[in-house]
Order: sequence, then structure tokens, then C-alpha cells
Amino acid sequence: MDHSLAEILASYNDAASLADAYTIPAAWYTDERVAALELNNVFARNWQAVGRTDQVAQPGQYLTASVAGEPIVVVRGSDNQLRGFFNVCRHHAMSVMNEPAGHAQHLRCPYHGWTYSLEGELRGVTEFEGVCNFDRATNGLVPVRLATWEQFVFVNLDAHPAPLENFLGELVERARPLGLSDLKFFERRSYTLDCNWKVYVDNYLDGGYHVPHMHKGLNSVLDYTNYTIENLERCSVQSSPVAVDSKSEATAAATRKGDRAFYFWQYPNFMLNWYAGYLDTNLVIPLGAARCEVIFDFYFGDISAPQLDYVRKSIEVSERVQQEDIEICAGVQRGLGSRAYQAGRLSVRREAGEHLFHRLLAADLKNTRTAAAR
Repeated sequence: MDHSLAEILASYNDAASLADAYTIPAAWYTDERVAALELNNVFARNWQAVGRTDQVAQPGQYLTASVAGEPIVVVRGSDNQLRGFFNVCRHHAMSVMNEPAGHAQHLRCPYHGWTYSLEGELRGVTEFEGVCNFDRATNGLVPVRLATWEQFVFVNLDAHPAPLENFLGELVERARPLGLSDLKFFERRSYTLDCNWKVYVDNYLDGGYHVPHMHKGLNSVLDYTNYTIENLERCSVQSSPVAVDSKSEATAAATRKGDRAFYFWQYPNFMLNWYAGYLDTNLVIPLGAARCEVIFDFYFGDISAPQLDYVRKSIEVSERVQQEDIEICAGVQRGLGSRAYQAGRLSVRREAGEHLFHRLLAADLKNTRTAAAR
């Protein structure tokens, strides 16, 4: 029996307490109508990380990204102001800038040569003599809301979003002592997974539940029994003491340093994984109902030549965990398509973060969250 989108959305009870809650239903992970609604109600209305401030530190530097299926360009203007625009030429809709990042004197569409200033103003049009009622001043690139936090650039496609710091809430103060802006970017890796984007987020938010079973190396350096989960308004903070001893896997022990590890998830799709002197961020981008892209950016306190062996080994540990997670997520997606599964229960001890995620998602999809909270 086919269900309407309204029926699918109504099948999840977002008012249930953690002890009584079920997960969001399988159809939320498999139905293309839900995936399409998420682009508009979740990704277009919430702040999205698109890059780093060091990529656009100087006038003329730009980066491009995709948000809710929309092409975006972020550029540092000649006046040193950072701006975001829809990366869409006002002539025939070609993307104006077509590299992931770079430096330009102006923004020039490769299709017909229309040229925009670094401030988004239309400056040059080719062979347009005789065109009537054309106002160059109203045909600049269409702006999007932009803000920065630490060394991350965010955009929001909503016309009237809450300020970024309001959206991030307590994450700002929780992360401040960790010195995120002091860490230096080293490398980006991207993975395409055969799963819905929410499967990846669920896996991240299970409070370490799967770590002893699927991540033996990582588990060997964490004190799993003292792993904590704390929910904030739109953020879940997972944390664990780092416990290295003779039983720890050697590479993990050598690279996961400090007294404590922190794993921050910021709704809907941004994660920060921090150890002393190390950070990797994860950005999860939907590619349809059953595929997603996960972008990893790696940062270190020291990326000088003497530290490169440590840096590469650290990334090796992350790579191993990611490959294990890829296997998990693909298996879950297959199971979500089975007639044997509709929804599952949540561990009160471990899966409070997942419960928060599902309730925030339901509020956006059902349009019950106020605009001010965005």
C-alpha cells in the first residue's frame, strides 16, 4: 500500500520521550519525496558549512559549494568583505565560477562572458546592444546570507535566518577552550556512501554504542565505560577519556593524544572530532534518498616536516574508522529497504543524540519549528 508524504511524516511521534521513543520510520530514509522535502526544509533553512576562512582570506579569493542542490560561490571582495552568492549567471543560468576554489580579479561566466565584480555587481555584458529595458544594476549575482565561526564559513539560503551564533548556541562556548582556530588545515578527503545521509548521522550519534563492536582500534584508546553524551539545543556533545595502555592498538595510541576526546555534532550535518592537537570535521551532503557524500577536512596543531609521520598516521586511523563506517552504513541502508523493518527503539544510555536529531528533523519536515529558531 502506497502512503502519502503526509502519512509518512505523521508516522513518527516526535513527542515521545527517549525511553518511549522509536527511531524515525524506514520510509524517511528511502522515500524520494522525503529527500526532496529535506532539501527545502532542512538544508535550505539551516546554516551550512561550505568552507574555511583561509580559503578566502585575501581579496579575490573564492570557493564554490553546493547547498540544498544550489550552486554557491563565496568571495572576498576588493573591500575585504566576505560575501556569498548563488553561483548562477543572470543571463542563461550557467555557473559563473567552476573551480572548487581559486583567485580571480573578477567573476566571469565562461558561457557568454558576462562579468561580475568581486562584490557581485554586473560589470560587463557582451554583444547586448539594442536590448530594451535592461537594468544592469538589478542583474548582479543574487546574494545569500553568510557568516563565519572559528575558521569555518557558513551560508544560509533562508531570507531571514537567525544569526549563526544563535543557531550554534552553546557549541560556541563549549568549543572555545579547544583552540579550533589555532589548528592548521592539512588535507581533504571525500567519500561517496550508499546510504541516506541520516544513516551516517545516526551512526555518529549512537553514543559510542557501535565502537566496541566495529572500531577495535579506536575502542582500544577510549574509556568506553565513561563515555558521555550531552544534548544541547541543536548540538550533541559526545566525549570520552583517552585511555592508552599496553592493550591499545599501536597507531591509534600514537596519534590519539590528550586526556579527553570530544565529538560535536551540530544539526543537521556538521561534525567536529577533536583530540589534543588534532581535528577532523565531517560534512554530510545528501545525494538522493540512498546516497550521500561525506567530506573530511583534517587539521593539526603542527604540520611541519618533522611532524608529517604523525600527521599521516593520524589520518590513517581516521581512514580505517571511515571504511568501517562505510560498511556499517551500507548494511543499514539495505536493511531499511526490507519489509521486515519499520522502526527501531533507542538505547536510553547511548542514543540520546540520535533522539535529538530525529526530533529536530521532524520539526523541520513538519514545519513546526519557528523561523526564529533557525
